[in-house]
Amino acid sequence: MSEVMGVGIIGCGNISSAYLRLSKMFKGIEMRACADLNMDTARAQAETYGVRAHTVDEILAADDIDIIVNLTIPAAHFEVSRRVLEAGKHVFSEKPFVLSVEEGHALLDLAASKGLRVGSAPDTFLGGAHQQARALVDSGELGEITGGMASVMGRGMEMWHPNPDFFFKPGGGPVLDIGPYYITNLVQLIGPVKRVACFATTPRTKREITSEPRKGEFVTVETPTSMRAILEFNSGATVTLNTSWDVHSHGMSPIELYGEKGSIYIPDPNFFGGEVRATEGSEDRDLGAFDHPFGVPNEEHNQGKMANYRTAGLADMAAAIGEGRPHRCGQDLCLHVMEVLLALHEAGEIGEVVSLSTTCERPAAMTAADAKALMA
Repeated sequence: MSEVMGVGIIGCGNISSAYLRLSKMFKGIEMRACADLNMDTARAQAETYGVRAHTVDEILAADDIDIIVNLTIPAAHFEVSRRVLEAGKHVFSEKPFVLSVEEGHALLDLAASKGLRVGSAPDTFLGGAHQQARALVDSGELGEITGGMASVMGRGMEMWHPNPDFFFKPGGGPVLDIGPYYITNLVQLIGPVKRVACFATTPRTKREITSEPRKGEFVTVETPTSMRAILEFNSGATVTLNTSWDVHSHGMSPIELYGEKGSIYIPDPNFFGGEVRATEGSEDRDLGAFDHPFGVPNEEHNQGKMANYRTAGLADMAAAIGEGRPHRCGQDLCLHVMEVLLALHEAGEIGEVVSLSTTCERPAAMTAADAKALMA
């Protein structure tokens, strides 16, 4: 296998542009082709980003493609990833990884039998802000983490997404769509989850699309849009999680962790950067500079200049394959996170505490040197 791994994409929707554009920041991977059920969509992306347009069958058979990024809708993730593995290629999936634990085990067993890798987004936990938080937690300066809170709340995807329907179908909702960012970051910070409890509600069964080009149409809601949960971690820490698409405004931090010696306030794990704050006891502490390549603002957004290093997880997986080490967005991590998300839905439905059957190791920290080694 060459030092550069050829990458193809299946699913040329909204998110494919980020992968095609940002992958150029990293060495060891090269985008070579894209495929979609709609060939016009595939051709448009191929022309824009200078790659080949293929049918799904063609990209699976392509000799110069080593890894396929699965960017299809959540309901298709398992079947597409299975086909990729059966074609003898590694697969990196957009979240959610799968929609059942059984599907997850089936993919990992198939990958193991063929000597292939499975990876999954999100990779934002590799960002500079979250690795700064990781370094502080690992230093022991906060003492043992005993509790915390995480909140991701807003008005919903119909406010901005051009085709928001799938967000409100089974496999969607705030827990399965946005939850992976939060749960993955919590796991990398304080370890795997032991059990969960949750209350789930659906305040509106129909929601009006306010984004173009379908403004004025209505979406039927088939999954809970507000979920309030408690997660107990193997470490003994308990974290409350609020996820909702029914909130106009709130004042909660994205993630707060409470240690025996102080607290830490962590920015939105949907993004790579942001400000990390911490206290020593109840007093604010000066964290000083934290120089990390994945924390440097590199894109202009409505909120200002932001750090965006999407495909870092894909690049790390490609490097890990060559080096024979575990990749950080790894199989055990993505399966465990997926089970946590599914357990939250189950707990919300049955009104009981649900224990987890899977576990994982915390992924290795992404040091500044590690990040720099991945960059072109």
